[in-house]
Amino acid sequence: MTNRLADSPSLYLRKHAENPIDWWPWCDEALERARQDDKPIFLSIGYSSCHWCTVMEGEAFSDGAIAAYMNANFIPIKVDREERPDIDSIYMQALQMLTGQGGWPLNVMLHPETRVPFYGGTYFPLEQKYGRPGFLQVLTALRQFYDTEKSRLAEITEAVMGNLHQGAQLPESPTIPSAEVLYAGLTTNAKILLPSGQGTCFPMIPYAAAVLGGLRFDLDLDVAHICVQRGQDMALGGIYDHVGGGFHRYTVDPSWTVPHFEKMLYDNGMIVEYLADLWASGQQEPAFERAIALTHTWLLREMTAPDGYFYAAQDADSFVTPNDAEPEEGAFYAWPYKILESALTADHLQALANAFAVTPQGNFEEQIVLQRFDLGPLSSEVESALDQLFTLRYGTPAAELEIFPPAIDNQAAKTQTWPGRIPPVTDTKLIVAWNSLMISGLARAATMLQNPSYLATAVTAAEHIRQHQWIGSQMHRLGYDGTPQVPAQSEDYALLIKAFLDLHQANLALPDSATDTDWLTLAISTQQEFDHLLWSADQGGYFSTAAGEDLLVQERPYQDSATPAANGVAVSNLVRLSLLTDNLDYLDRADRTLQAFGTVIEQIPRACPSLLAGLNWFRNGTVVKAVAEIIPELAADYWPTTVFAVSHDLSADAVGMVCRGTTCLAVADSVDKLRQQLQTLRPR
Repeated sequence: MTNRLADSPSLYLRKHAENPIDWWPWCDEALERARQDDKPIFLSIGYSSCHWCTVMEGEAFSDGAIAAYMNANFIPIKVDREERPDIDSIYMQALQMLTGQGGWPLNVMLHPETRVPFYGGTYFPLEQKYGRPGFLQVLTALRQFYDTEKSRLAEITEAVMGNLHQGAQLPESPTIPSAEVLYAGLTTNAKILLPSGQGTCFPMIPYAAAVLGGLRFDLDLDVAHICVQRGQDMALGGIYDHVGGGFHRYTVDPSWTVPHFEKMLYDNGMIVEYLADLWASGQQEPAFERAIALTHTWLLREMTAPDGYFYAAQDADSFVTPNDAEPEEGAFYAWPYKILESALTADHLQALANAFAVTPQGNFEEQIVLQRFDLGPLSSEVESALDQLFTLRYGTPAAELEIFPPAIDNQAAKTQTWPGRIPPVTDTKLIVAWNSLMISGLARAATMLQNPSYLATAVTAAEHIRQHQWIGSQMHRLGYDGTPQVPAQSEDYALLIKAFLDLHQANLALPDSATDTDWLTLAISTQQEFDHLLWSADQGGYFSTAAGEDLLVQERPYQDSATPAANGVAVSNLVRLSLLTDNLDYLDRADRTLQAFGTVIEQIPRACPSLLAGLNWFRNGTVVKAVAEIIPELAADYWPTTVFAVSHDLSADAVGMVCRGTTCLAVADSVDKLRQQLQTLRPR
């Protein structure tokens, strides 16, 4: 018997459809039921590829005794954080206030009248273990607390609500943060990227990208080395799938060896862009180029819908056999040494061991996660060995496998016939923000490596969004089987505008592959919609969602997480639009946004690398107005705060001119002169 989630388009919600818990989706009816029945709300937030969400679904949420108690004493609500990042953000902040830490699954108990949390946690085991109480014990204690400790309950919820309001009302800065604040902030973020020697390793691309943009600044650290090291760790480490392409979410160790195996579209889009920028900055390492190329191949093979948009994520877990009750983490990707011995010739195995960490004892639960030793080219013998492993995994040689259809849920994974291993489940929904990150990554890679195939893939996805994600005059965040749902949030607008601008620049850099779509005009019209719906006229900056949403607070997102914060991206977009259109209204709005978050930038720069990147654009934004023929040669170099525009007003002997703000340098008569001007233009 299924519950209310059975008909949800969300894969994450449908994974809980057969739980005995009487789940509700987030809706007015559920919230009103909690008020009427005077039952606390049990709000559980997660996402489809979350490993511990999957574990808790199979344990505590499938237990009959827990379900009976939950259904009688709480109103249980499930939220897919990828559908509603606005809800997730608010309650993640509250969880961190209550416990000092966060993560997913995010489980919080809400007062039925106010929806303010009074208790929270992440994974709760079925029985007492890992130093945590059993889930039924937690539920029983919380219901008793709700019924008998009304004064203490009020104290907790009032404190949480006060902190949420305080966090939403940021002190405004009277001026734009100075260059010294920018340099200090970038130095702080560079230190965050230094190896710690302990704990997990995340890509942290918003931090790395902001720091890379400060290469020309005289900072206290060796920024170039730090940035290259981050690229090297990702391109060589076990976080990268050296057989099939694509990057996993993070590694569970400090040596970048063993990943948490899910693959998220947003990570892969940002990493592709970062590696392309590293390449353009002069770090033209074969491993960087291979990582970009194979990630693009993986994207086309496994993550691209027939309509051209990109799927959201692939699970960390997969079934070893169709008879397994539960999937196993990393089963699709890891290699027992005996398999390598039986599948490869002695010469191929030795060649693989010369290039990768391959030992009989393995490095992950007596299995092997491939990790490379150096950035140089791989020999033909190693590539041949990797091709054989690809065939073992997928059941078909790589050269013959253009499309690998997704397993859309666990049932499909277990019942379809797979020629190789059973693959992890793929969440096939479209998320505009995440698609935009991949479009930007591919557009930048196309520009920097002069590869038209990357641009073609990006254009197809962008065209789908342009044609299908608007209902009337409003963009929508999600797409389920061609149907747009959920009004777009600030990250969707900011990242899609960035993607349109990146495609506009890529069209100039690859004129033979350029499309007829006017990406700059699309960026302008999307920015107008963004300004109309989400701009805060009183405070500056952009709200996450429109004012009509019935949420505890109306947030203006500025803190970067695994993805860049909308307001930081918005500042960079506004400066780029001003440079490309000569419209200073965009610059005024960027100025206002930087003032709105100026105190945050100065006092807690580690929270907002994307705002620092926006500040870099505001202080150092440059436009090269040039004849079309010379733009491809210049655009392939790394100019972190520079855009290119075609000029038809130059004299006959001129090729272009460099302008910053309202000042232009002398007209240049050669590409070398333009390059020299860009290289000598001092940061301000």
